[in-house]
Amino acid sequence: MDAAYVFTVTFELGPTSKPDDPAPPRVEPNRFETTVELPAAVPGDPGWKLFRDRLWRGEVGDDPSFRRFLADRLGVDVVAVSFRELRTDEAYLSALRSAVREDLAAFNAADVDEALHKYLGSSIHVRERE
Repeated sequence: MDAAYVFTVTFELGPTSKPDDPAPPRVEPNRFETTVELPAAVPGDPGWKLFRDRLWRGEVGDDPSFRRFLADRLGVDVVAVSFRELRTDEAYLSALRSAVREDLAAFNAADVDEALHKYLGSSIHVRERE
């Protein structure tokens, strides 16, 4: 099983100056955009509901909170983030669907398809194993 949440992240480098520095270093450009893949936890393991807790209809649900979450993980100042997809293989998606089905009440949905769409939108991309 293999899956990752894929985000486009814009981060900023901000030089820090020390009291004895004559002038802080300059960084140009100081903004960069990159792709960040967060490995998806195995359904049922701690953290597997990241999509429920952080996404809504295929978008980041609480942008400031999620930028802080990524900043802590990446060690840079994250200024923008957008969700691109859950990149997964069939085995992971099957396990995810089963885990959601077993805990459907936690997703406030009538069925698995509704639950996944509610949080991930149409951003599930199934790939063959490489």
